[in-house]
Amino acid sequence: MNKHLKMDAPQPRVLDETRQGILGKGISRTEGPKKVSGSATYAGDNHPDGMAHGVLLRAGITKGKVTGFDESAAQKIDGYVGLFHGPKFIRNNAQGMADEAPVQPDCEVHYHSQPIGLVVAETFEAARDAALAIKVSYDEEGALVDPKSAPQEDQGGPDVGDLEADMGRADVTVDEIYTTEAQVSAAMELHGSVAQWNDGKLLLQSSLQMLKFNRNEIADSLGIDPENVRILAPYVGGGFGSKLGIGADAVSAAIAARDLGRPVRVIMPRQTVFDAVLRRTETEQRVRLGARSDGTITSIGHDDLVSNLEGEGFAEPTSQASQFLYAAPNRKMQQTVSRNHRTPSGSVRAPGEAVGMLGLEVAMDELAERLGMCPVKLRLQNVPERDPDSGVPFTAHSLTEALKRGAQEFGWKDRKANGARREGEWLIGMGVASAARKNMLLPAKARVTLDGDKAVVETDMTDIGTGSYTIFAQITAEALGLPIENVEVRLADTDYPEASGSGGSFGASSTGSAVFLACQSIREEIAAKCGANDFTLKDGQVTAGGKTTALSDLLDAPLSAVGEIEKGQTSEDHLSSGFGAHFAEVAVNEVSGEVRVRRMLGVFGAGRILNEKTAKSQLVGGMIWGIGAALTEEAAHDPRTGHIITRDLANYHVASHADVPEQIDTILLEERDDYANPIQAKGVGELGISGAGAAVLNAIYNACGVRVRSFPATPDKVMAGLDAM
Repeated sequence: MNKHLKMDAPQPRVLDETRQGILGKGISRTEGPKKVSGSATYAGDNHPDGMAHGVLLRAGITKGKVTGFDESAAQKIDGYVGLFHGPKFIRNNAQGMADEAPVQPDCEVHYHSQPIGLVVAETFEAARDAALAIKVSYDEEGALVDPKSAPQEDQGGPDVGDLEADMGRADVTVDEIYTTEAQVSAAMELHGSVAQWNDGKLLLQSSLQMLKFNRNEIADSLGIDPENVRILAPYVGGGFGSKLGIGADAVSAAIAARDLGRPVRVIMPRQTVFDAVLRRTETEQRVRLGARSDGTITSIGHDDLVSNLEGEGFAEPTSQASQFLYAAPNRKMQQTVSRNHRTPSGSVRAPGEAVGMLGLEVAMDELAERLGMCPVKLRLQNVPERDPDSGVPFTAHSLTEALKRGAQEFGWKDRKANGARREGEWLIGMGVASAARKNMLLPAKARVTLDGDKAVVETDMTDIGTGSYTIFAQITAEALGLPIENVEVRLADTDYPEASGSGGSFGASSTGSAVFLACQSIREEIAAKCGANDFTLKDGQVTAGGKTTALSDLLDAPLSAVGEIEKGQTSEDHLSSGFGAHFAEVAVNEVSGEVRVRRMLGVFGAGRILNEKTAKSQLVGGMIWGIGAALTEEAAHDPRTGHIITRDLANYHVASHADVPEQIDTILLEERDDYANPIQAKGVGELGISGAGAAVLNAIYNACGVRVRSFPATPDKVMAGLDAM
């Protein structure tokens, strides 16, 4: 049985009519005991018999060509197996044997510390030492590592009305430059892969987010049919975008394992992850706002300069939220991409909104200040009724409610004038910012099998710590009327139906919808068996026509169905987004410039909440990332070579316990989005990030009157502002 739905029309709320009462509840993650006991198997935990260890060899120049390798010192290390490099480079092992193995498309180096080969040995320590011992020769070329001086490409952007003319006649304007430093994903689990071959088929156990795409990527890199690749990733210790695509660990492990005829394990050390895994670009943003004296915004301009390697297609969508968050008849967004030789940039934790809303929402506060207007009132006054760019209506839209509810719950009415609230040498202030993150629906499939009063869910969806195992169990238990302990969820195996993958906050709603559709198909079979369309399922029993029967008695054989979802017309004629509001209170030390976040509140409308506990956990996590973006996160680059010098979690400062207040709360608004998907849900993880840092930055200004426009707002920047007052 199969059930395929293309979202061409809003869907009936079937799950509102079920009786199990488990969907939406704050249930602890079902895989939690395995994780805390250490029995959950992550990629690096796999140690098949005969396994060798690989360490990536990385470039010591920024740009040029590799001309040779001297392995003489490495060959003296006990346990050294060999070096793999490409293109069609020679693989030499300790016995002098050689084979050809394409690893990458050329022998060119495009950024400092780029992987250029794999050193394999019997132990990790031997491989590490050998990698340090190998001498690489290069034909070095000049490199451009400064985004300002490197070649720049105009990418264009939305242009509606006449921004320039309207800015000239506006009563009040803002025209400011905001900058953000490069950031990294900083997932707890290191990137790694274990590869082994059997009869020409690859089994790859890896830390990845999007298996149906990753399977095709690894097959393409190896020149084999995707049918000959199986990927397993049952547990992933965080991704934040860094594990969306395959990396050098997976490709090199697969090539070495195939050539050696034995499994090969490649786990990147933390410094290699920083050097060789996609970063978030630094940004320079020019935000322009024009308004009438009554606070009506008439112009929004958001230009940005971002960077990436030549030939890379990704560009941080910095102005994404600026295109629809506030109404204005005159709008212009312009993007420029610098082609420099830094580590390639890509998707990192809410790409676009995470950094773009820092600029936009700080600019909104600057506009409110110049208008002499409450920042909350300014935002409320300019909430659009339709998408300002396309004119299509929004689906469920809760920004107004979030701002009003948040202001009430946070005590916004007690906010003082800038610099007016003091506790000793600490100046106290409050800030606000809107939250927005577009909602997406990706194609997804899932199989559900009901056998008596037990069900099994199978899909290649991953769980990167977001609760996929639990949420899919809840959807199935609710739809089929089962206790949650009677549902087994099997994930992250490419032998299972192809899911959306984890990324862009679309996983739970996309693949969750596929799970629901499979259950709906099974429900239709149950209806046929009991001869009634009007029935209820609860606790493993079906009630129809006044008669209650155990499912195990009703079914003479297991029922299995595949659900499939894809976007349709609703995504063309409506704009679906999550919305919310962030409120923050900070203390600024007038002696040291230190900023402490004292409390935060986020209020969000994100469609149907599938699990209150995991949703709030995701949102709070996003708010914490916002604190980091506002105050601490900065991937600094060496101005000579362009390589990242803050290459570990000791020097790259993500927000830690001491940076995060005990009072950090969320409120989930009641919302359903019938146009988004059949379970009426939206993404939450990245919504929590979007705008969060701006609330902290705006609170700094209210506390001490210092407007920081270069983020993060480290103590030296705050002190410079205080000293200038």
